[in-house]
Amino acid sequence: MVLKTTIVVGNPKPRSRTLKVAETLVEKLLAPGSYELEIIDLADHTAEIFAWPSEEMAALNARVAESDLAVFASPTYKATYTGLLKAFLDRYPANGLSGVTAIPVHTGGDLTHAMGPTVNLAPLLVELGAVVPGRGFYFVAGQMDRLDELVEQAAAEYAANLAALATVAASTRALASFSSPVA
Repeated sequence: MVLKTTIVVGNPKPRSRTLKVAETLVEKLLAPGSYELEIIDLADHTAEIFAWPSEEMAALNARVAESDLAVFASPTYKATYTGLLKAFLDRYPANGLSGVTAIPVHTGGDLTHAMGPTVNLAPLLVELGAVVPGRGFYFVAGQMDRLDELVEQAAAEYAANLAALATVAASTRALASFSSPVA
């Protein structure tokens, strides 16, 4: 099975360091060849982000909702994520991300707002029905020279959390009923 993976970047600057951090997280978390990756850089869609309705944005939202794993990445603006990312997420109905495992990622200038992805973005993703497998990942942009090392640590933590969830999921009644033959 190939894991459908999407990165959504809310940085108003295209091809940003925030995108690089998110791409590196996916590369460190998932085994090569086990996933297909789509990148949605919202900076490329600013002409449509506030258009209602928008077929282009509806298609992007649908592709994210069909993902197995989605990384939502944003630079830290005013202690939280950007309006660009908020406008994208506001297009989802209640439980619009049901069935998606979501990882919130923020980048910032220092550790002042390190809890931002956990206390601001993660609750929104959960409200939309996504499963968030641990605290959000915060990366200090001035540490790009340590990107691989710091992302590797975060990926290991997410992998451990996902493994623990898989262990519990294997014993749940709902999962057992899906795998049991119908009488």
